[in-house]
Amino acid sequence: MKKYWASVQKEIVLFLNDKVGVLLMYMMPILLVFIITIVQNSAFQLVSENRLDLLVVNKDTGAQGDSLISMLKMSGSFSVEEANNLQINQLKSETIDRKKLIAIWIPPHFTAEMDAQAGQMSNNMLSEFGAVEKDSTLIQPNHTPLQVFYDPVLQENFRLTLMSSLSTLLEGLQNKNRLNRLFKDMGYDEIPAEIQQSMQNSRQLIVSEPATSGEASPIPNSTQHNVPAWSIFAMFFMVISLGGNLVKERLTGSFVRLRTIPGSFPLVLLSKMTVYLFISLSQLMILFALGKFVFPFLGLPELNFPQNVLALIVISVLSALAAISYAILIGTFAKTQEQSNGFGAISIIIFAAIGGIWVPSFIMPEYLQFIGLLSPLHWCIEGFYILFLKGGSWSALSGTIIYLLLFTFACQLLTVMKMRSQNYL
Repeated sequence: MKKYWASVQKEIVLFLNDKVGVLLMYMMPILLVFIITIVQNSAFQLVSENRLDLLVVNKDTGAQGDSLISMLKMSGSFSVEEANNLQINQLKSETIDRKKLIAIWIPPHFTAEMDAQAGQMSNNMLSEFGAVEKDSTLIQPNHTPLQVFYDPVLQENFRLTLMSSLSTLLEGLQNKNRLNRLFKDMGYDEIPAEIQQSMQNSRQLIVSEPATSGEASPIPNSTQHNVPAWSIFAMFFMVISLGGNLVKERLTGSFVRLRTIPGSFPLVLLSKMTVYLFISLSQLMILFALGKFVFPFLGLPELNFPQNVLALIVISVLSALAAISYAILIGTFAKTQEQSNGFGAISIIIFAAIGGIWVPSFIMPEYLQFIGLLSPLHWCIEGFYILFLKGGSWSALSGTIIYLLLFTFACQLLTVMKMRSQNYL
């Protein structure tokens, strides 16, 4: 036991003497989590709060153009700037020059077009009931579209969200206009107050809440998603420090000297695993503490810890052991530090990409989702998402626990086989 603790102390001193390694293991993850969370929180607010700058040119000679602009302002989704003096060819360039994400051109006959559509629909409905004769002299709508210009840098998902919001508002305006025309053709000056009240009261309410496999979970936010995800990514990047350290010791002859002392080599490996297990868990504790106590001061959502604390400890330890085992495997098979650092870093980036760290797995093609099941980072983040977002039940965590145990065992087995072939064990 004394030899073990002496070896552990030696590994701690070696790690602390590696200033670059210490910065890589602690400062870089902190910066990574801060930057990614701030960026994605801004993107999340862009989608959820939708206070988007909108440039509108209203050339309509009737009232419906103004009504549409009022609905855009009242929706709370847009910050509307009117520039009615612009022409359509100027609007395209002004959208970029004024740094607007989207611009709308309301054509001159917008009201007349909507009135024609409403008149035709009202006449068709009433003629079907035999209330009036079908009027073939009604002005036929030309179906002149609103024209929407958007900044080319606007991503497709944001553009589709914006178009959906605009379509919903326009449909509401059209339905109101059609209903007004229908009652007018039926002899009413306006829609009766009782019917208007009945229509408002009959609107279907929608209440949303996150699904959960266990206890009630907090409302998902950018912090709940990003702090666990990028903490795992940073944890696996110990392959550069630990893997490179193993290669360096082998090349400098340290392994050869240890091989002459019975039982020393397994002790050294065990001490390395102990030290880096502490480092990995301390990484998580620091990053989780920042999410809990520091993020709210920066205007970011607070990290809410899962109620199943034991499960959090288990998944954290298994994730750390998987990262350590993979780093040792790379350090054992690599012939140079350059190979260890290069292959280790690139493989972690690939694992993160296919494992759902950068983008959610469910939006990937099916074949890539299947390949992503091989990534240890996929199962680590799946475990943390179950804990932080889905209630954290043990049954839901079983797949993560089994995979991480198998992955750790496989890495350790390959490491032992390689070291025995080199006569280190």
